[in-house]
Amino acid sequence: MKYPNDGFLPQNIEKLKQELKSSNQSFKIIPSEDNTDEYVNFYFIGKYEGKEVIYDAVLYTLRLHYQSELYELAEHEAAKKFPNYEGIKYNEDENGNLIPLKTEEEEIGWFITEMIMDMEEEGAVKVQEFLDLDTHHDFGIGLDAALNLESLDEKAIEEFVEAYNEDSLELDDTFYTFESEEEED
Repeated sequence: MKYPNDGFLPQNIEKLKQELKSSNQSFKIIPSEDNTDEYVNFYFIGKYEGKEVIYDAVLYTLRLHYQSELYELAEHEAAKKFPNYEGIKYNEDENGNLIPLKTEEEEIGWFITEMIMDMEEEGAVKVQEFLDLDTHHDFGIGLDAALNLESLDEKAIEEFVEAYNEDSLELDDTFYTFESEEEED
């Protein structure tokens, strides 16, 4: 039998089942420095078209989704204003200290910051909870979801997996904006 990718292979599903059983959890966090209390990449087993499959899931907070949307729009505006803009890259010296940005990069950085502040003030970006599936993912089924939670912990992930697998996940269709957290002195 031909499988779309290795996340559909019965032996891989069985291996993950054993790992989940021994850890007494319904999910396995994929080790990554990207994982935070607002973003988590993990595997879980669920059904797709009546068959078991491994889901390669990314769950993040609605606040992080909002901030990403703001930054993406600001970068888009920066690319229109600065034709040479290809992203700002921070480099470190041999002691691990940040090397100052070039003048144009610094100017672009300030432009992006101002764009974000203006969009926040105007309420230009609104986000809502969502779930997207990628059936052409490189491993299993890709799943991206943003939930209106303060942070993500094992309990939140467990509840998400349970609700998804029981087809009882209810997404809030309210649109939200968030305020940037002011840095404290």
